[in-house]
Amino acid sequence: MTNSSSTITSKKNTKWHVLFGGFFGYMFDAVDILLLAVSMPVIIADLGISKADGGLLATSTMVGIGLSSIVVGWCADNYGRRKTLFWSLMLFSILTAAIAFTSTWFEILVLRFLAGLGLGGVWSIIVAYISETWPAKQRGRAASFVLSSFPVGAGLAAFLSYLIIPDYGWRALFLCGAGAIIAAVYFLIFVPESETWKKEKESRKNKSERVSISEIFSPELARNTVLATIVASFGLIGYWGCTTWLPLFLTQDRGLSLENMSLFFVVLNVGMFVGYNVFGVVADKVGRRTALIWSFIGTAITLPIYVSMTGEMALLIMGPVYAFFTAFVGLMGSYFPELFPTRVRTIGAGFCFNIGRGVSAFAPFAMGFIAQSYGLVTGIMICAVFFCLAGFMMFALPNIDGKKQPTAAQSNLEAQEGN
Repeated sequence: MTNSSSTITSKKNTKWHVLFGGFFGYMFDAVDILLLAVSMPVIIADLGISKADGGLLATSTMVGIGLSSIVVGWCADNYGRRKTLFWSLMLFSILTAAIAFTSTWFEILVLRFLAGLGLGGVWSIIVAYISETWPAKQRGRAASFVLSSFPVGAGLAAFLSYLIIPDYGWRALFLCGAGAIIAAVYFLIFVPESETWKKEKESRKNKSERVSISEIFSPELARNTVLATIVASFGLIGYWGCTTWLPLFLTQDRGLSLENMSLFFVVLNVGMFVGYNVFGVVADKVGRRTALIWSFIGTAITLPIYVSMTGEMALLIMGPVYAFFTAFVGLMGSYFPELFPTRVRTIGAGFCFNIGRGVSAFAPFAMGFIAQSYGLVTGIMICAVFFCLAGFMMFALPNIDGKKQPTAAQSNLEAQEGN
């Protein structure tokens, strides 16, 4: 009885460390990605580059992220979640901070690509950790809470730009990317390796097997892999296509000062944070697939309304409303891992999400060209079409909540762990 109580206590401690460590790890992931977006107007002016060249900087980051899904996912499933996450966090924090010492567009391009190799690993490992440490009935809200750190990080990046750029310049802003080292050390000290992964690793040890990426394309998993990748691609094309250019839209098209743009971006991300957590609860009530569909369609409707606003007060109010519905990244974090068995969970979920990120890499670049010819408003509105397509594609994927009926023993154990 004592051993059983000790085990349950240990599992409870682990899940909470995963929750808070994951929150801050992914928050710094967002900070490092969004530092480029919030400083883009200043970088374009300072380096004298075109909007298309600016978009290519964001594209190089996403290409690196897309490639990392294969490398980092393979490492996490073969060598462990904890170790791989630590090095992913260390890699992108150091490389982001190094941008402060660059002098040319090409140097930033290379560093953003290399940083992307680390950035792509954080999402896939954290969502696998949550799936393996939290009870099924709480995974929707747990994953959404952890991934709601993305708008917190985005808001923090905007706030830091407000404080730093006017007095110290955009290069000093990128030094803040080194903060991810704190999250890396937290995971190293407080978060143990996933017990579920260790058991799976032990079962493979006797057979001298290694996990292969080809397994997610086996007959029983290929359909989920392809469809989930398409959903992620459509959703993230829409998200990064508009998010990269919203700061420039607010300053150039709507006439906001750099300081006001930063504050508007903070308020917008408050709406996103609330949306992530509300949709997390909704997902546990009505099902994760249904919640994802609502999120995609809601974003497709509210984005065109937001960018059609002209007055500052209207933009201030409508921004958080639009951002509220962009909770699909958090929802994918609880949905995608359970499309795959433990053996290939990180590779599978990471491949779908980060290949989607990689495909979306070309959205900022393409929107930059569209903006030069037809204006930023037109380019951003096109993104709504991709949100709509992602929502409709979700109907082709399985309803994982409807399929799983836990036994009485599983329910009792989850009730003890969830307290």
